[in-house]
Amino acid sequence: MRNFIFTTTWLLVLAACSTKETPLFKEIKSAESGITFNNTIVENEMINMINYQYLYNGGGVGIGNFNNDSLPDIYFTASLSGNKLYLNRGNMKFEDVTDQSGTSGEKKWCRGATVVDINNDGLSDIYVCAAAWQSPNLKKDILYVNQGVNTSGVPQFRNMAAEYGLTDTVSTHMAAFFDYDNDGDLDVYLVVNDLNQEFPNTFRKPKTDGTGFTNDILYRNDWNTQLNHPVYTNVTKEAGITWEGNGLGISIVDINADGWKDIYISNDYLSGNLLYINNRNGTFTNRNAEVFKHGSLNAMGNDAGDINNDGLMDIVEMDMMPEDNYRQKMMLNPVDYNWYLYSAQYGYPYQTVRNTLQLNNGPRVLENDSVGLPVFSDIAFYAGMAYTDWSWAALLLDADNDGYKDLMTTNGLPKDVTDLDFVAYRESGMAQSVGQLVQKLPPVQISNYIFQNNKQLGFVDKTMDWGWNIPTFSAGIAYADFDLDGDLDVVINNTNMEATLLQNETNKQPQKKNFLRLQLRGDTANINAFGTVVHVYSRNIHQTAEHTPYHGYMSSMETVLHFGLDTATTVDSIVVYWPGNKKETITNVAANQTMLLAQSGNAATHTYAEMFTVTNSWFSNISTRAGFTYYAEEEDYPDFNQQRQLPHKLSHMGPVLASGDLNGDGLTDVVVGATSPSFTRIFFQQADQTFNGVAFPTGETQYSDDGAICLFDADGDKDLDIYIAASGFSYTPGSDKYVDRLYINDGKGSFTTNQQWLPTIFSCKNTVKAADFDKDGDIDLFLGERGVPGEYPKPVNGILLRNDSKNGTIKFTDITKEAAPQLQQMGMITDASWTDIDKDGDADLLIVGEWMSITAFKNEKGKLQQQQTAVNNLTGWWNHINASDIDKDGDLDFIVGNYGTNGYYNGTAQYPVTVYANDFDNNKRWDAFLTVWKPDVPHGTKKEFPVAYRDQLAEEIPSIKKVFVEYAPYAKVDAQTVMQNFNHEKEIKLSATEFRSGWIENKGNWQFEFHPFPAQAQWSPIYSSVTADFNGDGFTDVLLTGNEYNMHPYIGRYDAMNGLVLKGDGKGNFQPLSILESGIFIPGSGKQLVSFAFNNKTAVAASQNRGGLKLFVTR
Repeated sequence: MRNFIFTTTWLLVLAACSTKETPLFKEIKSAESGITFNNTIVENEMINMINYQYLYNGGGVGIGNFNNDSLPDIYFTASLSGNKLYLNRGNMKFEDVTDQSGTSGEKKWCRGATVVDINNDGLSDIYVCAAAWQSPNLKKDILYVNQGVNTSGVPQFRNMAAEYGLTDTVSTHMAAFFDYDNDGDLDVYLVVNDLNQEFPNTFRKPKTDGTGFTNDILYRNDWNTQLNHPVYTNVTKEAGITWEGNGLGISIVDINADGWKDIYISNDYLSGNLLYINNRNGTFTNRNAEVFKHGSLNAMGNDAGDINNDGLMDIVEMDMMPEDNYRQKMMLNPVDYNWYLYSAQYGYPYQTVRNTLQLNNGPRVLENDSVGLPVFSDIAFYAGMAYTDWSWAALLLDADNDGYKDLMTTNGLPKDVTDLDFVAYRESGMAQSVGQLVQKLPPVQISNYIFQNNKQLGFVDKTMDWGWNIPTFSAGIAYADFDLDGDLDVVINNTNMEATLLQNETNKQPQKKNFLRLQLRGDTANINAFGTVVHVYSRNIHQTAEHTPYHGYMSSMETVLHFGLDTATTVDSIVVYWPGNKKETITNVAANQTMLLAQSGNAATHTYAEMFTVTNSWFSNISTRAGFTYYAEEEDYPDFNQQRQLPHKLSHMGPVLASGDLNGDGLTDVVVGATSPSFTRIFFQQADQTFNGVAFPTGETQYSDDGAICLFDADGDKDLDIYIAASGFSYTPGSDKYVDRLYINDGKGSFTTNQQWLPTIFSCKNTVKAADFDKDGDIDLFLGERGVPGEYPKPVNGILLRNDSKNGTIKFTDITKEAAPQLQQMGMITDASWTDIDKDGDADLLIVGEWMSITAFKNEKGKLQQQQTAVNNLTGWWNHINASDIDKDGDLDFIVGNYGTNGYYNGTAQYPVTVYANDFDNNKRWDAFLTVWKPDVPHGTKKEFPVAYRDQLAEEIPSIKKVFVEYAPYAKVDAQTVMQNFNHEKEIKLSATEFRSGWIENKGNWQFEFHPFPAQAQWSPIYSSVTADFNGDGFTDVLLTGNEYNMHPYIGRYDAMNGLVLKGDGKGNFQPLSILESGIFIPGSGKQLVSFAFNNKTAVAASQNRGGLKLFVTR
């Protein structure tokens, strides 16, 4: 028996070991590699983090085959300790040849390491960015031009920056060589990063005229025939490079695929990121705010690459928000609403403190079927990489050769000036000297991150599994196949630590992965063919690369393009778009080789105008042509000042829409709800398919906020009357602003109203739905209350209004208590749907809301009985419900719009989002205490922690500062520990466990099943939908709109939605269409959709909060 137990135990151990993942990377220590480089910085009274906040911005890495022996070599830059050049001697062994090669950096403070063959002689040169020192001479950049090898085989370099005209004396961060004017040679862009006496987070009008202290620099390559090399001319202002910034990252990428290279710059501090779109005439225009809805506030390194293999270039950039609760709560307090308002007032783009992953959705489709700039959606939360702590580099590469780009980041900072306890100590005045202050600064020594692409628009954290769990202070990072074994190795520049060398061991993994490496050769003016775009097709994988070695942070990669092929042994085709608008295709290429591709004069001419055209899109935007162009103004209301811990504002929910024939002419009209100070408006459709918008009703003098509009026949005279539910959170509870209005139609579009027709209900409502629920022949109403101002998330009521109108006397009666008492205090209702679910001939009711489940009520002879169904446990932040037969089985299913999974709040059954609410400190004010589950340490175990920082919580519960005098104790404890200090009598606890949007399948007999929509429908909150067979294939399709611009500024707005068409197959499956395919582009804070017949087609009207109306028509 003992032998059996012993054998079984060992079998279990062996089985466990066999399932453990083999690390993909192996660290090669300096004793083996010979790389002892250390970017050493020793602080003193003059040189320290207090006096110079860029002290620890780190150094770069440059990869080049400097001695032309086929092995990639490494160049490191240093702040104070001198640069180093290492030649690759094979087998991951390197030799320091800095002194022999003359590349030590001339005792300058060096940053970016840029490798380029600047004179096209076949030898790799090095451009070094210099910064920091006050002396102009010490801020002159270095251009090490390769003179060839000496008799010992060591390359010799000479600083020829002056001879080449590169003599600026500003602090530069990185240089990128590219052909901006398409004349065939390489120009250079210099990223400028420096600090002057003005604190860079001070609000002021950004300088956009080229006079800014940190304005970047563009040099044009002007070949000098006498010198036989380029001499560079500063063309910064004339080329339109005129926006200041604090640049930390650069990507050269043809973002709009027009054959001309654009420039993306990530800027630190307040200064917004820059996207210089190439105007194709030697100039650029900053179009960042048009293309990206937001960016990272403390933007550091960035990279451009195709993460989902759709042929479009995406952009990832780093910020400094930690993953774990402790580090989050110890950082500087998050931005508040006033900061957000000031930022907008001074003209800065919207920014948020976290990483961003901007997914390229392709071009926008405008009116008249014109194609505009590309549209990006930030999906960092959905992709699982929004928080990686104090990150410098973002690097996209295929680490495991599976054909998809993975993500690497570098992290760490030797002295953390954002530590809240340090900030408090500094402000206390206790320190006697700068030296004492410096000693109090804690380090941020954490591992770098590596994420595996999950091939589903997301990443999986592989830091612990792939051999990256090495705490460091890292900055520049570069990849190359140092051992020539067909996978990408990595080298990292560390501060106050030796550099890290990681050998990729993909070829030692159980499943063999193949690869293809392409060495490009261009013409004599651009010998490495920078700017070439390559598409590689193998099996069902389509990979795209734009050839530039400048990626990540202050670093240059090897100039060989690397493509993982997974298990494919042959590449079906390679399509190469060479500089000069030439195209070449190579087919049937064997895997596992480095292939030389040389630009040929016989390549076919390519026209980039053919890349994107609108030909078969489903919809056309006719807003201007139809006169449907109203822009609803709305006053700002600071909800967060009323309740500090709101996750989002509850104001700004309109404008709502309703459609119907209001004047009896047989044409559908559209009602647009009021958003204070804008009035309600009716757009009457004209015989020529245009609309005439008029304020409604004429003579209205009071502003209102309309929460919902219902068109129905209230008085039984066969025309449509208008019920408007009052909403808004800027009024005090009980205000007459919350009184609903009923307008009776005379049949010709003229209306009368009388408050005596309705019961007086002073509450904020977002839902009104009509049905004859008591089957007496007239139309009754359901009203859904949204909440109580200042008392979030206190549950409120559903209300049943029975139509008791008789003999021309209009009257609605509240019968909730007798007909549906379970509607009382049921939740924060957002939407509802009357539907005969059980097919018994009467209208049943489904209700959704925030912190609510999808709640079903069966109609029993005019009384509503709540049903227990399979969707009762789907508690979420539901915004919308819409009945439609999705699966063509003859009954009505339901579209349900939720908050999505691309945000900070993303609860599951295991890790719910929870709110505890009460007057916790007995001060007669309602408090909301939100919690989420997050790691206690990086990559650690998730626990329930408060959302609020200590100071945020203290704004509502001041006594918390007496319990947690310092910040660290608060940062260490979980939510339940914090709540031990609260009054729990009459406490409300609500949890949300489902944040996905989708559709609910009606299986009959009150049986339901929830089916989530595809990924693209989870990127933002969904607020409205319409369904129809838009393309005429016999199946129901779905059009969605959403976004939420009113999240707490600390979280950042949810804005990834641009309107979305889901093509249905009649079986419940959906295919998301691109903007180009659908023709739908609703980029703002989408609030409502209505569809109607229009000139024998289907029209869809769309509203956006603080945005214009849009009208789309099927083709």
